[in-house]
Amino acid sequence: MMDDAMDGITIRPAHVGDAEAIEALVEPYVQQRVLLRRTLDELRDLTRNGFIAEREGRVIGFSAVDIYSKKLAELQCLAVSQDSQRLGVGRLLVQACIDCARKHQVLELMAITAAEEFFRGCGFDYALPDQKKALFINTRPRH
Repeated sequence: MMDDAMDGITIRPAHVGDAEAIEALVEPYVQQRVLLRRTLDELRDLTRNGFIAEREGRVIGFSAVDIYSKKLAELQCLAVSQDSQRLGVGRLLVQACIDCARKHQVLELMAITAAEEFFRGCGFDYALPDQKKALFINTRPRH
């Protein structure tokens, strides 16, 4: 799909068989409570519109688009291994998700994140001009 020859990083569509590697990749972020814990079945489901970053055959990043409707999709589960951060891998994965949402003709792609500046640097903003804003309430403890 996309290559960054400088670092030998490749972005490709995710496959169901990648779920265990994705689980291992995201586990440190789950432990830090940066990402939500997902079952292997949930991760397999995310691979439908998910993207893998690889270097030398090793999974170093993942992101996915969860399409809710033609109006709205969510970028989910963005993770890049600690030793591969600051190389542009996250930006490549986000762009793959944006391209996926465009391909599916989804009007809006949102990202719920604690990394606001990163996503703003990728073109996201807190709210669409002249649009409603999302408000949240926690209905159960986060595990």
